[in-house]
Amino acid sequence: MCLAIPGKIEHILNAVPMERTGTVSFGDIRKEINLAFVPEADVGDYVIVHAGFAISKINPTEARKIFQLLANDETDPPC
Repeated sequence: MCLAIPGKIEHILNAVPMERTGTVSFGDIRKEINLAFVPEADVGDYVIVHAGFAISKINPTEARKIFQLLANDETDPPC
């Protein structure tokens, strides 16, 4: 099973189209993420990230709903 989570773009680090990267915030955690698949995404946008790559933009309201669901889920998922 694959897991992709939302994050907020804080900085664009490299704007070269096929090498585009940025700092993405996942709450208290910040990671450098490849943004090449979402050329329309900019600072302040929310993106869905999987394995270090932003794969699509997401509506801020939907991102907040996912953050709430993750914060409320304190159980381990079944394997």
